[in-house]
Amino acid sequence: MNKAGLYIHIPFCKNKCPYCDFYSKKYCENEAVEYCSRLISQMQAFEGEFNTVYFGGGTPSIIPEELIGKLLDEAKKRFEIDENSEITIECNPSKDLQESFKLYKAYGINRISLGMQSAVDKERFALGRSAGKAQVEKAVCDAKNAGIENISLDLMLGTPKQTLDSLDETFDFIDKMQVKHISAYMLKIEEGTKFFEMQNRLDLPDEDEVSKMYLKTVELLSQLGFSQYEISNFAKCGYESKHNLKYWELDEYLGLGASAHSLWQGKRFYTDRDFNIIPDGEGGSLEERIMLGLRLTKGINKKLITKSYQQFIDMGYIKDLGENIALTPKGMLVSNTIINELV
Repeated sequence: MNKAGLYIHIPFCKNKCPYCDFYSKKYCENEAVEYCSRLISQMQAFEGEFNTVYFGGGTPSIIPEELIGKLLDEAKKRFEIDENSEITIECNPSKDLQESFKLYKAYGINRISLGMQSAVDKERFALGRSAGKAQVEKAVCDAKNAGIENISLDLMLGTPKQTLDSLDETFDFIDKMQVKHISAYMLKIEEGTKFFEMQNRLDLPDEDEVSKMYLKTVELLSQLGFSQYEISNFAKCGYESKHNLKYWELDEYLGLGASAHSLWQGKRFYTDRDFNIIPDGEGGSLEERIMLGLRLTKGINKKLITKSYQQFIDMGYIKDLGENIALTPKGMLVSNTIINELV
């Protein structure tokens, strides 16, 4: 049986980004200390073997580095964590991270996920990000100088002020940075966000333009040596996110902290904002295997599908890989529609 993934949610941010609908709150050091104590207490309710650890948020890099070190130390005491584990922390380049990266490296963190969104400053600022391209570049260089080579950059598509042509500047920057992984997400306007309130005033590219941006992203990242392995994820050879693959492959993962979700011992549950565990049904159903498996470029075994999918092959949305079928990049743009037809 595969070892599990450990997710630790750090909900604090300097400011709430206008597009974000994840649970987060304004950073306060006293609250962060108390929150981390509750995380450590929550660890005591579980035991298990893990080979990935992921600090997500929020903005994990906003809290004092020693708190990250303490959480990781306590996790290693409580759980069996493989010495070769992939250990990731999400970071915001608006903070000078030079000393943080040195400490993270000393704690055993070996992968950085950096919130870039765009290498075009006016696009970043339109997303509420205070750091420009220069700060992103500094963060990448500082991580490498600290000995952390496994770096992922987040990219957002279909954002205010973004155009098909302006993507070229971002891909030139990605090429220059020589990172190992890219996560490219299409902006979705979520209810409850600032962007939802002002969506009629946002200068957004239309749906056709966003589709072209996605297909251009797939093509250009391939030219830069990144292989697409999931709808929104691209990696240099051997640098796929081991932690995130657990979600799509229905391996077990344990989520700690407010709003964190788990698939643990065949059950789904999540932690609410008061640290109560809320059951969320069984995990690993056929529907989930189809829905999550089709996110991956390796696809799913044909035997899982009982309905006809030939029309999607004819339309160029699905490709036949022998034992498996998988979505094409064009199919990934309408994945929800296709999956609904097949399950």
